[in-house]
Amino acid sequence: MKFSIREARPEDMKQVLALIQQLADYEKEPDAVEVTTENLISDGFGEKPLFHCFVAEREHKIVGMALVYPRYSTWKGPVLHLEDLIVTEPMRGSGLGTALLDEVVKYGSRLGVKRVGWEVLDWNEPAIKFYESKGAQVLRDWDVVQLDEEGIKTYIERIR
Repeated sequence: MKFSIREARPEDMKQVLALIQQLADYEKEPDAVEVTTENLISDGFGEKPLFHCFVAEREHKIVGMALVYPRYSTWKGPVLHLEDLIVTEPMRGSGLGTALLDEVVKYGSRLGVKRVGWEVLDWNEPAIKFYESKGAQVLRDWDVVQLDEEGIKTYIERIR
């Protein structure tokens, strides 16, 4: 299957959002996506973009994407965070995921980052095997910690 990888454009964000929703459905969180096409356009393509996105295209349709943003490690220095790498189900096994990850790693290298990092659900064995086959370490002794929007509000109320 032929496809091409390129940097995303604002007009791609509607299809990118559809991929994000597909991932949410797969991860059993179908109602969790709050971001809109407009958010993606303003956040990714404004004066100070909050993320960088690559898309995979086949026959003028977006069939994969990888969204990254810069972070800073107090131990290592500049790092790149891969928020999501999504490949449509019919394209899995075609090499598209590898091509997207290759582009992310090359981008990180161009930026001079010390690490590229991301999370994967512990039950997503196909993704874990894919990442490990690329030489990534899956750090199973770390837990993800978050405050969601409601948690932030509650926290702020408690410290006032």
